[in-house]
Amino acid sequence: MQPVPDLAAPDLFSRKPFWARRLGVAPVLPMSRAEMDKLGWDSCDIIIVTGDAYVDHPSFGMAVIGRVLEAQGFRVGIIAQPDWRSADDFKALGKPNLFFGVTAGNMDSMINRYTADKKMRSDDAYSPDGEGGRRPDRSTLVYSQRCREAFPDAPLVIGGIEASLRRLAHFDYWSEKVRRSILLDSKADLLVYGNAERQIVELAHRLASGEHIKAIQDIRGTAFLTKNILPDFHEVDATQPEASEREHLARATPTAEHQPYVVPEETVCASAQPPAEETVYSSELIGSDSKKIIPLDNLKTRMAEVVRLPSYEAVNEDKILYAHASRAFHKETNPGNARPIIQAHGDRLVWMNPPPVPLTTREMDRVFELPYSRLPHPAYGRAKFPAYEMIRFSVNIMRGCFGGCTFCSITEHEGRIIQSRSEQSILDEIEIIRDKTPGFTGVISDLGGPTANMWRLNCKDEKIEASCRRLSCVFPTICSNLDTDQMPLVRLYRKARALPGIKKILIASGLRYDLAVQTPEYVKELVTHHVGGYLKIAPEHTEEGPLTKMMKPGIGSYDKFKELFEKYSRAAGKEQYLIPYFVAAHPGTTDEDMMNLALWLKKNNFQADQVQTFIPSPMAMASAMYHTQKNPLKRVRVNSEDVPVPKGINQRKLHKAFLRYHDPDNWPLLRTALYKMGRGDMIGNGRDHLIPRTQPTPIDPRIKDADAIYRRRANKLLTQHTGLPPAPDSRDKKLKGNTRPAGKRPSAGRNPRPRSR
Repeated sequence: MQPVPDLAAPDLFSRKPFWARRLGVAPVLPMSRAEMDKLGWDSCDIIIVTGDAYVDHPSFGMAVIGRVLEAQGFRVGIIAQPDWRSADDFKALGKPNLFFGVTAGNMDSMINRYTADKKMRSDDAYSPDGEGGRRPDRSTLVYSQRCREAFPDAPLVIGGIEASLRRLAHFDYWSEKVRRSILLDSKADLLVYGNAERQIVELAHRLASGEHIKAIQDIRGTAFLTKNILPDFHEVDATQPEASEREHLARATPTAEHQPYVVPEETVCASAQPPAEETVYSSELIGSDSKKIIPLDNLKTRMAEVVRLPSYEAVNEDKILYAHASRAFHKETNPGNARPIIQAHGDRLVWMNPPPVPLTTREMDRVFELPYSRLPHPAYGRAKFPAYEMIRFSVNIMRGCFGGCTFCSITEHEGRIIQSRSEQSILDEIEIIRDKTPGFTGVISDLGGPTANMWRLNCKDEKIEASCRRLSCVFPTICSNLDTDQMPLVRLYRKARALPGIKKILIASGLRYDLAVQTPEYVKELVTHHVGGYLKIAPEHTEEGPLTKMMKPGIGSYDKFKELFEKYSRAAGKEQYLIPYFVAAHPGTTDEDMMNLALWLKKNNFQADQVQTFIPSPMAMASAMYHTQKNPLKRVRVNSEDVPVPKGINQRKLHKAFLRYHDPDNWPLLRTALYKMGRGDMIGNGRDHLIPRTQPTPIDPRIKDADAIYRRRANKLLTQHTGLPPAPDSRDKKLKGNTRPAGKRPSAGRNPRPRSR
């Protein structure tokens, strides 16, 4: 295997199509032998097994990968939500000529099936009529085992969000232990991570040309098992916590056999002060505000290196090593300078190649312009799909996120480099929705993606982007090398609104408000034309402790955005409200932090109807904090910073209770906690108190509507206690917003866009 010296990649659609292209395009990809016969197929070249129902729409992973492979000339079949209790359903389409592709679906199966309190969910937004229980726990593993039972010699490739987040040893919240790479437990031949179009296309063509899957080891964005270091690579040892500067200098050698994150090639920019423990080793500076930069002359040298992380056995036994491994992994996520990573699992190595080259705008356009029916497969009849209902009138305009929030999986899956569609491609899709999607009333429900306002925002210099190693472009401050001009997005909004038949375009994707205020004209355009009464944004917290562990901006950024939001709402003559989202029990959060957040909510007249509690998703940096109580955002050592982590069920319940301080069911718990915290001064019947001293009078449960009566009495008591206007009772009529101004009712719920595949 030869190290890849640069980021050159052939156009995704430039290869000569496979011979089956002559059979034409399928109206929908087949899910049965009868459909294959109708298409004139004797077999499938590739069979995709998925935990989601098959919806032929570009927001659903199996549809995108299937249509991209179809455009390459391959015959693709879909086995959606098979009965995993036997191998029968996995034999339905016969043996694939090239490989099985297995995915848990648009969501990790454990997050899909369980709440933050580890309780089984009763529904599934990606199943017909929202029916729960149609996929197993750890779906990728179970489906892979059944594929092996059905056809033991068929090549097996795993991918999707579940496999992406488990490609190395990872902490598993549901079993509270470190699990080994999913490659070993699934017995897959290859793992593809990220959105995967580039790597899955190359893999299919190489298998079709006769290569054996075990010999394909040089595709970016893939991981596999091997016994030895591959030829032409030399190892960089990152198996121990990072050395101090003095220790590093004592052992540095000319051959660059060094600790990977305190290296002579790295430098910091002139405008940023380096931490006291770091040294600027070179006078060659590139750009400004980029905290970690690799001189371009050293990039080729780095491409011949492979970084060895602590082994599975080591991170399983030692939490310090786990936190260190998490930091080391996240430093190798920029496609421009990332090196391969290896991690020993017993006598085998998991080898993870660098991330794939991001898609160009032209390639993104082609992917989204493929002949999707944009409907559920006809086999489902009149069944409704909650996830599809949420996105069928929305348009995905970009991928990726450079925010780097530690609790979010977008970075690990889609990457930090924004991949944007062209303006014309987006406008064309709006017209397709208008003309072809049943039930369209003229309202586009969303024009966004992982974030609402990162479209076309990239580093100003491609060379700086390729060499930068910052984990976030916007934390702790916005990098001066980042293009923050959102006027192109304003022009897109205006053109989209002007299309015939379009009455309104709403923006429902998460808004990065610290970026929005950089272009006040964008905020004005958004508030004047694209808010349906309430706009949901996510400051997540108000206190510095948890915010620094999330890599989120301070609450002052929210205040600046709120000022502009209210200013432009008044100018437009509209009564509109901000609905902020907050998270409970995130690493770095103390009980006092949650009390202060509750006081902020009370002061600002907000009441939370739905509470989000932190769920440690595999491989996220916040999950490493949760497991290890160390901070991988800084160098990890035995004596490095300890992170307070709300772990026990009682403490997590308390943090949720603080977010719902207005709910009388939470008052007994909050009273007890406040007394223990020495904050009994927060209990009383005055405006400056958080909760009342007394409970509302109980109502006989046998009385009809007793619960509603009880809560109305509680609301009256809280109104007397706080002096705030009464709010409608969320138990009387379910409210979908996360927080709302007291006395106001949100008009719409959060849009759970199926994001990453």
